[in-house]
Amino acid sequence: MTTQDLRLTIAAELEKTRARTTALTEAVDEADLIRQHSPLMSPLIWDLAHVANQEELWLVRDVGGRDPVRQDIDELYDAFKYARKDRPALPLLDPAQARAYVAQVRDKALDVLDHATFDPQRRLLDNGFAFGMIVQHEQQHDETMLATHQLRIGDPVLNAPPPPPSQQRVTGEVFIPGGRFTMGTDTDVWALDNERPAHTVDVPAFHIDAAPVTNGQYQEFIAAGGYDSPQWWSSRGWAYRQKAGLVAPLYWQRDDSGWHVRQFGRINPINLDEPVVHVCYFEAEAFANWAGKRLPTEAEWEKAARFDPATGRSRRFPWGDETPEPRHANLGQRHLSPAPVGAYPEGASPAGVHQMIGDVWEWLASDFDPYPGFTAFPYREYSEVFFGGDYKMLRGGSFGTDASAARSTFRNWDHPIRRQIFSGFRLARDA
Repeated sequence: MTTQDLRLTIAAELEKTRARTTALTEAVDEADLIRQHSPLMSPLIWDLAHVANQEELWLVRDVGGRDPVRQDIDELYDAFKYARKDRPALPLLDPAQARAYVAQVRDKALDVLDHATFDPQRRLLDNGFAFGMIVQHEQQHDETMLATHQLRIGDPVLNAPPPPPSQQRVTGEVFIPGGRFTMGTDTDVWALDNERPAHTVDVPAFHIDAAPVTNGQYQEFIAAGGYDSPQWWSSRGWAYRQKAGLVAPLYWQRDDSGWHVRQFGRINPINLDEPVVHVCYFEAEAFANWAGKRLPTEAEWEKAARFDPATGRSRRFPWGDETPEPRHANLGQRHLSPAPVGAYPEGASPAGVHQMIGDVWEWLASDFDPYPGFTAFPYREYSEVFFGGDYKMLRGGSFGTDASAARSTFRNWDHPIRRQIFSGFRLARDA
């Protein structure tokens, strides 16, 4: 790719990402913009100014060497300085100030892009890494803001067409032979530090479900008394189920006609064929025990998603190295729910595992740890400070994840009690 082509690609990604951020923040009135809809989430106005502050820190000041735009607000928008629950009390920029700041930073960032040389001797500039990092950072906050929209109470403000129907019946499980494969990446130019370095992992043979667990399957767990039977739950999971009063996935509600779900301000009947979403790790673990299976490890998940036995190499995506298109996966907030199982046969892995990218983040049995040879770059706070904490891995992205952050190597993590995220799961078992 020539320098000019790289500039055009980055500019397009920045524009697409900012359009999504704008749509998510313009969809609500100013009262909703500054309101905290849950102590688990920041007000939307904080996320808006935060993505601009990160853009200023990395693109304007660091890459561009330009004077600060608003150095006085750095502390307010430092994600490590104040917990989400405390952010509404801070002297945050008001909506007009935040929008002006966002626009000013973007103008300067685009000027930096126009003059960037993408010097391979400077890691932040090599292949435009810093710009790709900022695109992914903003898209991750866009997904967070989408989760905030799901938490808000009020009339619907977001609209999208329904996902495509199922095109293929997908049931049962797939056998993955044992052996070595390459996990992680050294070649994906915008891959983040925790995805690196590429390394060989020997994975024993296992079976993995061809599709994520669906709402219909999860209803069977509920009907069988899964939430009332401590034998299916870990000790921590059962304690949390009791403390939080869990009886069903978040946003589910039951009346005389059956189960319904609240989705972005609308109450809809449960679609039995869609992957279950908004369950925590402990719920996924309990379902797996009830079903006589387990959750996959991170290495198993990635091998099932990437390894091509015909060539012996690991693909970038389940379907190949081609950038995701609408026919491959449910990504990018094109729809506001997971798609029914079997909706994306062209996105299946070489082994025949479906919908590993998009629809729902999938809880895994593994903790968040570094790969052998990990090096923090460009800052410790993206990954390193979380290693060894109380986090479980999530892989694959959701319907709210952008393609820029949906590689088969992309690693997400969260506390095992979290349910507001777009999380589901699939099952595995030993061969």
